[in-house]
Formats: sequence, structure tokens, C-alpha cells
Amino acid sequence: MIAKTPIETQKPARRSRRRKTAHLKMVPPSKDLREQLRDACRQVAATLNHEIAPSKDHLESLARKILVDAQQPEGFLGWIMVTLSSCFWEPQIQSIPHHRRLFLLPHCLKHAEGCPADYDEFGLACKTCGACSIADFRAAAEELGYKVLVAEGSPIVLKIIVSGHVDAIVGVACLNVLEKAIDKIMLAGIPCMAVPLLSSDCRNTSVDEDWVEQMVRVPHETSPQTTRSYLHLLRKSAQLFERESLEKLVPPIRGSAVDVEDRPSLDPIAATEALAYDFLSTGGKYSRPFITLAVYDALSEGAATCAEGQSVVADYPAHVLRTAMAIETFHKASLVHDDIEDADQYRYGTQTLHQKWGVATAINVGDYLIGMGYRLVSRDHKALGSETAADILDYLASSHQRLAEGQGAELIWRDTRDRMLKPIDALKIYALKTSPAFEAALYVGARLAGPADHYLDSIKTFARNLGVAFQILNDLKDWERDDDNKRVIGADLLGGRPTVLWALALQDLKPALREELIALSNDGNALTPQRRIMRARQLFFEAGVFETAYRLVDKHQTKAEEVADLVEPEELRRLFYYLVDTVLDRTAEVKPTIDIKDLSYSEVLPIIK
Repeated sequence: MIAKTPIETQKPARRSRRRKTAHLKMVPPSKDLREQLRDACRQVAATLNHEIAPSKDHLESLARKILVDAQQPEGFLGWIMVTLSSCFWEPQIQSIPHHRRLFLLPHCLKHAEGCPADYDEFGLACKTCGACSIADFRAAAEELGYKVLVAEGSPIVLKIIVSGHVDAIVGVACLNVLEKAIDKIMLAGIPCMAVPLLSSDCRNTSVDEDWVEQMVRVPHETSPQTTRSYLHLLRKSAQLFERESLEKLVPPIRGSAVDVEDRPSLDPIAATEALAYDFLSTGGKYSRPFITLAVYDALSEGAATCAEGQSVVADYPAHVLRTAMAIETFHKASLVHDDIEDADQYRYGTQTLHQKWGVATAINVGDYLIGMGYRLVSRDHKALGSETAADILDYLASSHQRLAEGQGAELIWRDTRDRMLKPIDALKIYALKTSPAFEAALYVGARLAGPADHYLDSIKTFARNLGVAFQILNDLKDWERDDDNKRVIGADLLGGRPTVLWALALQDLKPALREELIALSNDGNALTPQRRIMRARQLFFEAGVFETAYRLVDKHQTKAEEVADLVEPEELRRLFYYLVDTVLDRTAEVKPTIDIKDLSYSEVLPIIK
């Protein structure tokens, strides 16, 4: 490990991320004013400690000072934050060759009428017809060696970054999109620059084209400034489950590279192992092994987040990597079983395991993954040390039991006729069902680095609040369409699952409306599934359920941050803040209206069968 470098502690007051920001996304109206404000951003960026990326809150406080000094309105805040961030990251961008940069362009720069381009899995497949500025920007970037993508949204960008194809992002987007990107990309320490569009109109918009050209032509030269980044740890966590790496670290007993789709030739004896390996290597964010490796790193001087991080991560012992992998196998096993218990149709955008292979086979694969998780730790007891291995196995077993208790409570409640539920009971289920996975990932990382008793209370309190807040947000997302995972709006209600939203509605609705809501959840209700969801949504809004739920998220987020405020060392504190900001992603809220076309009967019907 390299020696730890002194770092500047940046701890501005943290604020709830759930607030209205539409009024903060004005673009300075004149080019002269935009140039003046960009110069001010450059001056401030030059004074910052470049070893640590500024948090979103720190960035906002700096941006507000720039606006005050320039006597400009608060409405320019979002624009200033993006511009200041770009100025901060420019030296890092310089250190990265052009062919390792991704140039991201938005769909809305195209001409809406008559555009000949089609969309593929990565976005707009530009025909470079010359009818809009996309072709000009793209040609200039590709000439320098950039990889170019015409698409929007951070998920696809993060996927490309984590895959290892590029190391930095430069792009053009509206302030609405850039606000979300800051959460996901900047917080991870991924070098990024952006030129905001001059409006958030999604059709035929415009941009300062000379700024875009300047950004694309940022030269490649050695920069003495390096910023700490989680990129190497994020990549390693995903790479562990690429088929080649997976089979190297955990050699299959029954065979290698078996094609599970070739059913006729699939050996029945090897089938369970093959399905388990296939499920492990296809889909997911692999956030839990990342947490384990990141905690291990934070308590080992944080070397993997420094400039030499790639070589540090490459030298991690196999027993450390396999133990981190165990966390993911337990998680994947719980997903297989949970999908069966909830009758879910899709996972990672494709059919669930039990839909493709049958319930019995899926249960068996889940059981295999559980055994695999324990074996990944126990096989390395000599390298880990007997005491360390025993502590980790005991903690994993305890977490596994609590998760099963939480899921069991949900199932038993679901199968009863009495639909009454108190908010406190729903939160207890969450604390059992969701928090243990975060807790286990944190504890295992700490224990790999050495004795962990000192961190135990902090880990438990932090994980409990993080897990509860995460589950509430997951419940809220059930009321928003999610095309990536083919989520159906209102699935929890139709599936009869106990959620804090349901409990809050029962608590706050008048008796007659409460009885109506309970009737809507019953399978024998005469209304169509679409109408049941529409009416339940109305009742939820009438009871103020969504607003109360967001306040609960705020409460648990604050408690998690209070733990982070006190935890040492600084590297672990920074990681805790990073987890709060990324796990509790609130870039959208449940809207008061819903389009019935999003509730097609063909999508809803399988849930209630």
C-alpha cells in the first residue's frame, strides 16, 4: 500500500436532497454574461484542493458565493454548479487521452422533423446527414479519437465507464439531465465536463457551439493534479463477475462456459451450477461487493481511490476478492427467491429465473447460491485467519436469518385477510428485510481490514437507516414507470405487499376511504387492475402519503449522515457520505397525475394471477 496523503476535510452543512429546483435552472441570457461567469468559476476552481472532488453541497455553497459576488440571481445556480464542476475537472480531463474520453450528445440537438436516424440500444444512431449540429460535433470528436454517444441519462453512461472502455466524460445536456448526472458521476470521482444547453426545451434546442468545440479540443497533456475516485473499485466489483474472472476466482466444478440457453445439450448434473454462474454474471450494479471493497480500502489507507488505484486494486489478494463476491451471491440468491415469492416477471430487463426455468429449479439455484456464498469464505479460512473467517461467517449467517425474518413477516402479512398495518410495523420489516444486506457488506469490509468491534455500532446504525430509507424510496418508485426493469406501476398494491405507503394511507384516511382502499387491494374487486391502481393512487395523494414518505426518507437519511459525521478515519467518512448520496437517489418524485396508457392490462394482469 502507498503512504496516506494528508487530505483537506470538506464538511459543509449537508442538506436534504429533496427540494424543488426548477427555479434554479435558468441560463444566463447573454453570451457576454456567460463568459464572465465562467471566468469567475475558473478562478474559484483554481483555489480548490483537487485531491478530493467537491461534494454537491460544497459545490452549491461555492456557486452561491459566485452569484452573490457577481450580483446575479439565484436562478442561475444550477448553471453555475455545472460550469464550476467542469472547471474543476478540466485538469483531470487533460491527463486522459482523447481515445479514452466519451463525448455525450443529447437527442434534442437533432432536428425533430425529418431526422433519418434510428435508435439502437445505446441511443440515436446518427446518420451524419449534416442537417443539425450533432453531425459536426460528432465528426470533430471522432477525428480526435473520442467515443461518441447520442443518448441521455446516467445509467448507460455509468455502465460504459464501469465497463472500462473510457475514463472521462465530456458532454452536452440540459440542466435537468446534468443535475442527475452530478449525483451519479461526479460523486464517484469520474472526470467530467459539460456545456449546458441554452434551454430545457426538448425539441430543436441550441448550445454555445464554440464552448463545445473548446471542451472537445481540451488537449491531452500530463497533469500534476489527481483527484480521488471510486472508479477503480466500481470497475473491480463489476469485473469480478465477468465470466472469465468469475471462473478464475471460483473455478466451476462441473464445467466451464456452459451455454444455459442450449437446453437440449445441457447436462442435468451441471445445470444448477451453470444457471448460478449465468445469473451471477448477467445483470446488477454489484454495489454490495463494491461496498465491501470500498470499506476494506478506506480502512487500509484509501490507496485504491488515489491515482495509483488501479494497480492497488489489481494487487488485492484473492481471498479478499472472493469474500466480497460472497456478499453478491447472497444478494442474488435473495433476488431469485424474492422474485418467486412476489411473482415478479422481470429482473434486469429480462424474464426472471423462475419464469424461464420453473419455480422448483429457481428455488434450487437460489439455494445453490447460498451455499456458494458460505463456501467462498470458508475455503479461504487459512488466508483469512481462522478467527476472521469465523467472525465473517457468523455475521453473514446472522444477517441471512434477519433478512429471512423480514421477508417472512412480509409474506405472512400478505397471506392474511386483515390488511391493517401500522407504519412502525412496516419500518420494522424494512429494518429486517433490507438493512442486513448493507450491514453485512460494511462489516465484512471492515473485518477484512482488521478487528471491527470499534466500528460495529456505527455500521449497524448507519446500515439500518440507509436500508430503511432505501426501501421507502423503492416503494415510492413502484408508483413511477421504470422501462429498464419493466416495472409495472402499483405492483406492490396489486401484489398485496406490506409497504409503509399502505400503512400511512390506512393511518390517515377517513374510515370510509380506508375501507375502499382495502377493497381495492382484494383480488375479487370488480374494477379492472388499471382502475384499482388509479383510484388507490388518488387515495394515497388524498392522505398525503407520498409527502409523508419522503419526510421519512429525510429523517433516516439525516440519521445516517449523523453517523457519518462522527466516523473515522476520513476515508470511511467520505465513503459513508458517498453511499448516502448515491444509494438514496431522489432525482424524481411521484407525480400527481398518471397516464392510463402506462397501465396496460396485459402488463398488470400477470401480477394478480
